[in-house]
Amino acid sequence: MAKPTILLVDDSVLMRTIIGDIVRADDELSLVGAAENGKVALEMVKSLKPDIVLLDIEMPEMSGLEVMEHLSLMSRAKVIIISSVAQVGSPEANEARALGAVEIIAKPSGTMSLDLAHKKGHDIVAAIRRAAGLAPPAKP
Repeated sequence: MAKPTILLVDDSVLMRTIIGDIVRADDELSLVGAAENGKVALEMVKSLKPDIVLLDIEMPEMSGLEVMEHLSLMSRAKVIIISSVAQVGSPEANEARALGAVEIIAKPSGTMSLDLAHKKGHDIVAAIRRAAGLAPPAKP
């Protein structure tokens, strides 16, 4: 069985690195690309055809919510939101759900969540594995 392919979209190089490391730590997942904004992400979706898109909401050029509006017309990729503005019940989280996000994970410490791997790493991998139809990850 092929590994589920994942495209990571976040405007922060640091967050792309941290989230990328979280994804790469699971041998059953394949990170196929990383985009710094929504416009680049949509181009990458066309060529990479990922199974799952990990998507920030607040980005220059095109927000994650705008990406989701376009993505639904061009891809069957499942979207998992990882964002500092996507707190449970927030307008952004509600809109992301309405646009088809399968999971929403709030960054624990704002835009630059240096503690993301420690506080939410397991949740991110678990969400990806659920979206891909894989067994849950082992407990940390």
